[in-house]
Amino acid sequence: MFRVSCIQLCSSDCIKSNLERSERLIKKAVRQKANLIITPEVSSKFSLNKKKLLEVATTMNNDSYLLGIKKLAKKYKKWILIGSLIIKNKKKLLNRSVLIDDKGNIKTFYDKIHMYDAKLSKSEKYFESKTFRAGKNIKVVNLPWGKLGLSICYDLRFPNMYREMSRKGAIFLSIPSAFTETTGKRHWHTLLKARAIENFSYVFAPGQAGKHCNGRKTYGHSMIVSPDGKILKELGKREGVITTNIDPKIPLKLRKTIPSLNSD
Repeated sequence: MFRVSCIQLCSSDCIKSNLERSERLIKKAVRQKANLIITPEVSSKFSLNKKKLLEVATTMNNDSYLLGIKKLAKKYKKWILIGSLIIKNKKKLLNRSVLIDDKGNIKTFYDKIHMYDAKLSKSEKYFESKTFRAGKNIKVVNLPWGKLGLSICYDLRFPNMYREMSRKGAIFLSIPSAFTETTGKRHWHTLLKARAIENFSYVFAPGQAGKHCNGRKTYGHSMIVSPDGKILKELGKREGVITTNIDPKIPLKLRKTIPSLNSD
């Protein structure tokens, strides 16, 4: 058994402020005895303004938010997954999830594969592919409690990605997000429960919540879902932390009872 916490933020375009808010909630998760702590997508800076992002984004070695979270992981001896940072690599922007171990070292990272290009209405449009370079590689990483599959937000709509993670042994799926208010109301709960059930995996889904500085509204409702689709913990629209116990034996037991992962 171990304990996982999902942090819910309403990130702004100020990295310093976002780090301070993240630190406050990470400390709360530490008090709740979490072993693994996960933040939402774009925890460090909430923006899709490519010009401004290119001016302020930097490499992982110099990213102030990442450096701050690494210090917290080392100080409190906790594994922390930064849901995502905006990183610059050779004049390209990447939406990157970064896993830090309990010694403060970067264990691995994952670059968001599926870009959110969607026209929800005449006034609500998103074109992430114009801002970010898409990643190419699915990532599954060993934690002390089992294997974790890494993903970010819009990846949630691509079930084959999670199937491949499961085939590689993942029993936990991280889906840090900044789901829009519009689509969150319609699809968030259903999609998360579906990914959990069809893969018999725990789903850890911290989200952004509220109205942000650029006017965009995110849905919130961070969730931790069991491998049989039960919502173990859920937040509403406020910033905060949810924490619960996780039993790594349950996914393996369910997969043995209903061996659907062996049938593809």
